[in-house]
This record gives sequence, C-alpha cells and structure tokens, in this order.
Amino acid sequence: MQQRTIGGRSVSAIGLGGMPMSIEGRPDEERSIATIHAALDAGVTLIDTADAYHRDANEVGHNEELIARALREYGDGSADVLVATKGGHLRPGDGTWTRNGDPEYLKGAAKESARRLDVDAIGLYQFHRPDPAVPYADSIGAIRDLLDEGVILMAGISNADVSQIDEAREILGGRLVSVQNQFSPAFRSSQGELEHCAELGIAFLPWSPLGGIAGAKDLADRHGAFQEVADEVGASVYQVTLAWELALAPIVIPIPGVSRPESIRDSAGAADLVLTADQVARLSA
Repeated sequence: MQQRTIGGRSVSAIGLGGMPMSIEGRPDEERSIATIHAALDAGVTLIDTADAYHRDANEVGHNEELIARALREYGDGSADVLVATKGGHLRPGDGTWTRNGDPEYLKGAAKESARRLDVDAIGLYQFHRPDPAVPYADSIGAIRDLLDEGVILMAGISNADVSQIDEAREILGGRLVSVQNQFSPAFRSSQGELEHCAELGIAFLPWSPLGGIAGAKDLADRHGAFQEVADEVGASVYQVTLAWELALAPIVIPIPGVSRPESIRDSAGAADLVLTADQVARLSA
C-alpha cells in the first residue's frame, strides 16, 4: 500500500470511513467487523470515525466502539493503525444532526471518545463541524488544550473553509495536521481548501470521496469520463475516482465509507493505480 503522511505519521494512501457501519441501513456487526479486518488485510492503516456515527440516541459512539472491538479482535497486526475520530456534531436519534462547539463539551467528548476507543490518547482528533452559536476560536482553543494536556496526539478540523484553516492553524500554533472536507466528482467546492492544504503541507481527507452512500451507485452514469478511464485502465470506476483524487496532490488521503469487505478491497486497490497526466486532466475538467 502506498503511504502518505499525517503530521509526520505514515498512513495508507487510502483510509476507511466507518460511518456506514453505524448509521441507518447499517449491516450486522459481524459483517462490519469483517469489513474492518478486510481493510487491515489490504494494508489500510487509517480509520476515520466520530462519536456522532450512530443511529439511536442511546448509542453515542457506536462506531468508535465497533472499531475498537475490531482492532482488538484483529490482534497485533492492528498496532500501526491510526484511528481518527471527531467531536462537535451530534445526532439526537431522530435522523437529524446538531452541533455543539462549546469548549467544555468538546473536552469531555474527546475524553469519552478515548474511553470508547480504549486508548490512553487519541491519535487524531478533529473538530467535526463549526457551531454558529460558538466562536470558532473558542472551539479550536479546546482542541489546543486537548493537545497540550496529552488527551490527543494530533489535531485536525472538518468541514472548514480556507479562513478557518488559517485560523485553526494559528490557534494551534502550527500544529494543525489535517482537514477533512467533502470532495468527490460531484462535489468539488472544496478544491480551494485542497489546494491550500497542499501549499501548507497539511493532509486533506476527502469524505464521501465516491459521492456518498446514495451517490456512489450513480457515479458512472453521472460522470461519464470516469467510466471511460475505467474502461481504458481495466479498473472499477471507484478505483479510478480514488486514484484521481490521489493524483491531485500528495497530501490527499481519501476515506471512502464502506460496509462490505469487497468494497474496501476494491478501494484499497486504487493506491496502486497510476493514471496518466492526460487522464487526470480529463477527469478534472
């Protein structure tokens, strides 16, 4: 597996997004465990989760606990895995999403995430989404405090614009290591943030890199150039999409959300797929 870097730490160029294994429509836990194990078998060493990845109100952190269980059951081979989690986004259990960027809430949420993940310190903790009711600087200040206290080892942000990236970087004293934004063939409005991260040497983690749970199945129909290139190289349209994202900048690390072993095996193969400059240009057009 090709390697890329988050904050000086080497991880697989393709990560695993855990959300589909814990929200509505999720599979049974045994299939989810098999999916995570298949990712590890394929060389994936970055797993992304969040305390808000759950379905019902009484199961906050469902995905974190699921990942912790899968890593324990996998054994010694999981020692090099970086688990990235997030806080500041909530699901009250009725299918909606809410936000809480209160500093004290974030500090408590991070400590609860560490408990569920069964770690002394979280490898990468990310502020999930800005809360319009709380000054951004206050929320990021809590992340800074978590770093200083050793509750988390690295800090990132999610769903941020360029100005927020710069603000977070300043508040964290240059210790911002990652930005996780939506980016895919169908959603390219984070291109500016991706390019800004490339200039700064900050990892950019596209979430829903294949278009999300609903959009992925229509990827080939909606974006014909990706199917054309897939036919040229003899790969799946999903592999081509991830390979295209990898080709945009060396700081890009896609985290496709999956819930089937065969899906993560296919996605992991994108790390070995090399596209020509002409193919990348056609896909970027």
